[in-house]
Amino acid sequence: MKTTKCTVAAVQMVSTPEVDENIATARRLVGEAAARGATLVTLPEYWPIMGMTDRDKVAHAEQPGGGPIQDALSGLAREHGIWLIGGTLPLVSGIAARVLNTTLVYDPQGRHVGRYDKIHLFGFSKGDESYDEARTIVPGETIGSFDAPFGKVGLAICYDLRFPELFRAMGECALIVVPAAFTHTTGLAHWEVLLRARAIENQCYVLASAQGGTHRNGRRTFGHSMLIDPWGEVKDVLPEGEGVVSGDIDPAYIASVRESLPALKHRKM
Repeated sequence: MKTTKCTVAAVQMVSTPEVDENIATARRLVGEAAARGATLVTLPEYWPIMGMTDRDKVAHAEQPGGGPIQDALSGLAREHGIWLIGGTLPLVSGIAARVLNTTLVYDPQGRHVGRYDKIHLFGFSKGDESYDEARTIVPGETIGSFDAPFGKVGLAICYDLRFPELFRAMGECALIVVPAAFTHTTGLAHWEVLLRARAIENQCYVLASAQGGTHRNGRRTFGHSMLIDPWGEVKDVLPEGEGVVSGDIDPAYIASVRESLPALKHRKM
């Protein structure tokens, strides 16, 4: 286990249908996170665009390696000298009218060093609420992680939170990052308990970066971006609206939790 402490931050947004407007908001909030001393920052799911319809994002899908959204992420990482986890953005999938919902990771030099395509696609129907991501998104197939100065970082996205086997498959992480756009209905019922469960089960920090408010398309997202420690304690949280949550990743504390309660060593499957 590495011993380097690190301050991390999650940006919370209420994204709009306008990509340029969202990039400007992300630039301001990432700057705020860096000013707090964060050396790793994550953006939320769908941060570049929350369209008036689910299909709006298809028109903004970028080829891997270039485009205004990716250029903005690379530039922000380089400008602030941070590890930047780019929430999610739409990438071209090769299938008509469908995109990949992708997390890209940039190092402090602005280089692309990691990628994860969302595996589990959200579907929900209750009353007037109905969502089916599979209509516009192609599921990913590969687990995502990368190595940061303080240890291994696992990557998950929103609905993945309900599938603990994905988190186990990441291996032993110091931090798991979860960009999300949980609906208010499902978030109110399950968001915090699922995040805390994933932190406790995997004895690591969990940093969740959420959409948090009522969007121009009428959708209401739950917010409550938060940092949770390996014992399941919420260290910082932002209920709603734009802003930043932050806190320290302490590898020594991870080691102490795993030593006092060696659940990971006791696994049989």
